[in-house]
Amino acid sequence: MNPQPKKFDDDDGRVICSMDVEGMRWHDKAARRSKTATPHVAQGEQLTKAEARRYAWYAVQAGFLVASVFSVVWVLFILFCTKVWFR
Repeated sequence: MNPQPKKFDDDDGRVICSMDVEGMRWHDKAARRSKTATPHVAQGEQLTKAEARRYAWYAVQAGFLVASVFSVVWVLFILFCTKVWFR
């Protein structure tokens, strides 16, 4: 591998848009150098098995709802094409 970065003729080193956003983990240089720094993880309560099952079932129902809406729209489009448009 090349130990030195590539040099481009048109690169003058200016920063057009700084991506150093306050609140991001790379913004705080002290935390970046620390080996014990942990990322900011939302601390919440663990779901019970019943709650996790209920959330999973609701997610499956939402997926079925979306799939059924697309299916109904597709069937109506096919009916429209065969009965009205292509006549």
